[in-house]
This record gives sequence, structure tokens and C-alpha cells, in this order.
Amino acid sequence: MYWINLALTRMGFWITWALIPIIVEIIPAIVSTIKLMHLHLHQPKLVPPGKWPWVTIIVPVYNSEDTLFECIRSINNQSYPKNAMQVVLANNQSTDDSFGAYAKAQNTFPELILRYVNTDKGKARALNTAIYESIGIYVINIDSDGLLEKDAVKNMVLKFENDPSIAAMMGAILPKWQMVQGVKGLWHKILAKNEYYEYAQAFLSGRTIESSKDQLFTMSGAFSAFRREVLMETFLYDIDSIGEDTDMTFQIRTRLGKKVVICADAIFYVEPISGFSELYTQRQRWQRGELEVTENYMTQTSSLKRFFNNFLVRRMIIDHTFVFPRMIWTFASIVLIAFGYSTLVVGMSYLLIYSLYVFVALINFASVAILLRKYPSEQRYYLHLWWVTLTLPVYQFVNSWIRLVGIINAMTTKATWRMRGINEETSRLVAVLRDDGKTLREQYRRRRKGK
Repeated sequence: MYWINLALTRMGFWITWALIPIIVEIIPAIVSTIKLMHLHLHQPKLVPPGKWPWVTIIVPVYNSEDTLFECIRSINNQSYPKNAMQVVLANNQSTDDSFGAYAKAQNTFPELILRYVNTDKGKARALNTAIYESIGIYVINIDSDGLLEKDAVKNMVLKFENDPSIAAMMGAILPKWQMVQGVKGLWHKILAKNEYYEYAQAFLSGRTIESSKDQLFTMSGAFSAFRREVLMETFLYDIDSIGEDTDMTFQIRTRLGKKVVICADAIFYVEPISGFSELYTQRQRWQRGELEVTENYMTQTSSLKRFFNNFLVRRMIIDHTFVFPRMIWTFASIVLIAFGYSTLVVGMSYLLIYSLYVFVALINFASVAILLRKYPSEQRYYLHLWWVTLTLPVYQFVNSWIRLVGIINAMTTKATWRMRGINEETSRLVAVLRDDGKTLREQYRRRRKGK
């Protein structure tokens, strides 16, 4: 009775904050898991075409000497017929020996139809140039520092061929678990394994649900596919946006009114995160691109009568608006302790909300484990990371603060692909605090002299 009384009389303020994860994340997670399992159990059987259609695989190349050859090897190892694949390497002003990696691949994989074209600088320009060089019915874009799972191209084409309404799709992105396992350093290991876990849940669970409702927010620039005829109806990739992949998604779904989905059976493996500095700049760039594209397209879809059924509005509320209550809640807890509020109650409230987020992670953990049954080695590694359900809430909390910094920077600085790193921003913050401290000391001295 003591604990019930404590919760009802002294934790009322903090319990209201627990409603945010319950309403916004826990209940939707349970509903989404049920939907995900239903989709998994009722997957239609895909029928191979009589003749495999031509596919063009575009690989933007920028200083990719160290990774390009292995990327091409993964294309060569595809189960898709090599005589129906064209590979276009779009070099956008590399300064290393990326061409040497291409030449080596030409000699090593003579059955591949390889082309190397030079373009203006910038990934969007490279993709646009390569699209005009493509001859495939389907165009697949992949990054040069990743590897395709052997059935990835075949599974994408099967999905296209069995559903003519699909205009574009993205694949699932996963950090290569062997590389995650090889990461050195305790904190880097924890970061890399949380990232792997996050990607598995985001692509195999979250984006699959978004896709089923035709609400996929972005096709990842690392691995996406299109009907070429649809691509030619777009304005191609926006060379002035840092969210060109998200802009392309909205061009196809919002402007052209066509269907965009995910093919969760097509996996593209990427390198694990190199450290916190990369996470800091990467998530800010994603945040900025998301805001940029949302600003452009919400004006077309967010009229008052469509406000409540517009998924963009819900996305902005969850991804952005709720960042601020978390910030207020964090600082409020410190301030209330300073005013004599019980540290026990504050600590219990933190524990309550942390437990709720762990519960969400466990629900997603179980559903994704089932979806990975087609990939036994991947599933074994994923199950091995069960303990990440305990660290994921902290990882996500840190990411929410990085997103907040991204929102502020988006409002105060010019859009650019080069984001300020954590060290540079820390140095600037320290300089501002020193300058403010100096100003306060000078004002204090003046007041002392005035007296």
C-alpha cells in the first residue's frame, strides 16, 4: 500500500510524462507487431517471370578505392542472370584510384557488363547522369561502400514483376555483423551493436509497417530501386538538397501519386558506424534533410480537412515535437531536485519510463527475430544481441538530443553536406561560454566600481 500511495500522491506529475511513451510508442508498437506478424504470415507467393528483365545497377563513386572492388564482387555474386544486368559506375570527381578498382573488376569479372562514366561533383549529379546511361527496365542504386546479399536483386525484381502498381522500392539496410563483431573498444562496440539492432528493427519492422500503409517516408539512398519509366517522369534527384533520397520518395508518391514500398527480403550490408562523431553528423544530416523535404511537401498535403489523416503531421509530431517535452522533462527533473523534490521519486520516475522503453524494445526484438528466419546466420547474431534491449533506450535518448541539435542548426545555419562535428561544436560552445563569462565579470566589476 505504501508504494501505491507513493505513486498516486507523489508521482502524479511524473506519471503524466510516462503517458508520452505509452500513447506514442508502446501502444503503436504492440499494434504494429500484430500487423507485422499478419503480413508475414500472409505474404503472397511470388512467381518468377518467363524471362528476367534487364536491370541497371548504378553505383555512385567518390574516393571509393578501398571499397569499390568488393562492392562490384557482391554484384557479380548475385543470383540474378549476369546477361541481364548492366552496372554503371558514376564517378563524381574522385581524387583517389577508384578507376583502378574498376579496371581490376573488369579483368576479374569478365561476364559483368561494366561501364565507368565521369560526372560533375555530387551524389545527386552522379545518379542523374547514370540514369540517362541506363538501359534496364529497372534501375537500382547502391552505395559503393556496401555489399549486396546474393539474392537481393532477384528479390527486388520479383516484387516488381508480381505487382505492376509498385513504382519504386527500397531494400533493407543492415551493418555487416561480422564487421560489427570485429569493432574494437568497449564504447565503440556498444555503439556499433546498438546501431545494428536499430537498423534491424527500423528496416525489417518499422519501415515494413510504413510501407504497408503507403507511408514510407524515405527510400534510403544506399539501396533503392525504380521502374525506369517512373524515374523519367520525375525531376530526377534534387542537386540542391541534402535529402535528395527523401525528395525522390515524395516526388514519386506525392507528386506522381504512385506506390513506394520496401522489399525486406533484399538486404544491403554497410560498414558499422565509425564512432560517436560520425553518429553526431549523420543523424543531424538526416534530420536536416527530413525537415527540408517536409517543408516543401507539407504545403501540398496538410490542409485543415486532411490534417488528422496526414501521416506527415504525425511524423513531425513524433520525430520533432516530442523532442522538446523530453528536453523539458530532463531539465525539469534537475530543477525540481534543486527545489527539494524527492530524489527517490525522481529516480523511480526515470526507472518507470526506462522500463517502458525496454518493453517496446523487447516487443520489436521478438518480431524482428521471426522475420530473420530466412537468414539463419543473421538471426543467430541478432538473437545474441538480446541485451541491447537494455541499452537501446539510452542510445535512442542520445539520438533524440542529436536530432534536437539538428533542428536548431537547420534553423540557424545554411544547408550543406558538411555538418559540424561534435568536437567543432564543443569548441564553439566553450568559446561562447568563456565569452559570456568574461562579459558577466566585466559587468560585475563595473557595478562594483559604480557603488
